Amino acid sequence: MPKETIETLVSELIHEEDWRRMRATVACLSGGPRAVHALIQVLQTGSPALKAEAAAMLARVNDPQAGVPLVALLRDEDETVRKAGAAALEHLAGVLDETTAAALTLLLYESKDTDESIRGVASQLLGVIPNAIAPLCAMLTHQDPEAQVMAAAMLEHLLEPRSVDAFINAMGQPAVSDTAVRTLKKLSAIRARIDEVFDGLRAIEELSEREEARMSTVINLLAIGRPSVEILIEYLDDDDWVIREAAADLLGKIGDVRAVEPLMQRLRVDKDTGVKELAMKSLGLIGDARPAQLYIEAIPIRPLRVYAMEALAKVKDVEVLRPYKELFDRLRADRDGLVAYNSGLIADKLEALDGTPVGSQGGHEDDE
Repeated sequence: MPKETIETLVSELIHEEDWRRMRATVACLSGGPRAVHALIQVLQTGSPALKAEAAAMLARVNDPQAGVPLVALLRDEDETVRKAGAAALEHLAGVLDETTAAALTLLLYESKDTDESIRGVASQLLGVIPNAIAPLCAMLTHQDPEAQVMAAAMLEHLLEPRSVDAFINAMGQPAVSDTAVRTLKKLSAIRARIDEVFDGLRAIEELSEREEARMSTVINLLAIGRPSVEILIEYLDDDDWVIREAAADLLGKIGDVRAVEPLMQRLRVDKDTGVKELAMKSLGLIGDARPAQLYIEAIPIRPLRVYAMEALAKVKDVEVLRPYKELFDRLRADRDGLVAYNSGLIADKLEALDGTPVGSQGGHEDDE
């Protein structure tokens, strides 16, 4: 019997038989670029149900190539497909490139006279995709003043420090000059406040007072939210460990995916255990799958192992943890209750993905 192609397997993602759907899922997750290409093709040619399932699968595969084809789904006639495309794009936000962000920006502009719901979804997605800033800044120089106003409004809402130069250049554009001045003032105030609070924390020398001051700093600055992310990322490289701890703590509580790679770097290179702990806790709060290998490597390190297990248990894409299933099964019996508990959570999630009843162990003697 000839081996079935990846295209055939992808088409079985919505097959009525469970084993065929499971086989298709495994093929997509392990199929590499060929599987991604087949899934993208389905987005263009499949039935509404298959398009929606393919979008969800592309989100699990976590390949940025899917970005532009998923943006196209936001115009689909079927509401279920549109929602699946938006959900997949939101899941992929941290890995999507500027090409996808540019496609969303264009969609935002092109739909201004047609569909308010599409504009709303595009605006929401542009707000969570880190690489959206450059296309929005470029749109400030669009020949159409309406496009300039739209981009300026989005950038004023995002209050992204990376937009400063673009707003300075846009101050000569009549359609957006007022917005540019207003936004630059807001960005300057945010920078000044963060610098002032961190300078105050740095000035505290008594070790016993620094931890309490760090927590007060986090409470003081947390309300700024996403506009502080890029500035806090800069502070992750500060010479003072308590500043790095505060920045890491804040980034986790804000939960922006832009912080994932910088926090991973802290976890790799920082010499201070407290900074590593907070970097790992913050990554766990974000729930991104990219640091999974770093968590695994930290399990044998006693000061970090509980934080590593807690972060692993919070990874949203549980499928990436499958290669370590045997490790988690073994750690169910660990002497540390928190390690054992979180290992059990992860193992149960993996079993649930396979359709195995949680807690079942092989045979079914009681059924006889």
